Amino acid sequence: MTDNHGDVRREYEKGELTRADLTADPLELFSLWLNDAQTSGLTDATAMTVATADGAGKPAARIVLLKHHDADGFVFYTDFRSGKGKALAINPQIELLFYWREFERQVRIFGHVEAVPDAKSKAYFHSRPLESQVSAAASEQSAVIDSRQTLEQTAASLRDSGVQIAKPAAWGGYCVNADHYEFWQGRENRLHDRFTYTRSGADWKIDRLQP
Repeated sequence: MTDNHGDVRREYEKGELTRADLTADPLELFSLWLNDAQTSGLTDATAMTVATADGAGKPAARIVLLKHHDADGFVFYTDFRSGKGKALAINPQIELLFYWREFERQVRIFGHVEAVPDAKSKAYFHSRPLESQVSAAASEQSAVIDSRQTLEQTAASLRDSGVQIAKPAAWGGYCVNADHYEFWQGRENRLHDRFTYTRSGADWKIDRLQP
């Protein structure tokens, strides 16, 4: 059976994005939009799609939570043995996508990753709730496992050990150094507002794109 979704549509009427709304630095505009999402109480406002491609150009995407951002870049944490970790070891190019449906906004961020210093990863790891530390230490992310029971037994053994959970050597952070942004604001009649920022030396070149 084939389902036809061609008639699923709606209007976008929540806002607009003009050149006068833009900031000289895209990080400032991103921070404003993220703050709007967080202060309005949106669930998972820091959730982003992380897109990678391996050495053969095969793409993959998954949802990850942004943990920190500043002038140095956008930081998230993961297991380096995961699919994204393996892809980034071969091809450090990455795209981040934030979508805030309630505001009819999305931001695409393109760049390359660098590993977060291990001391910083350790500090963040031990700032997490105990159960989050246990899950990271008990799991080799993306690896095949024989059963849920095996995973839970490993986690229970770590939890009940009575010693501090050590950060796994293969777990840590990536910092995305951005060189291109695209800000999208839904508009009525599909005449959406789209602006790009492209790094040009120490400055940013701004262009409006057609919808």
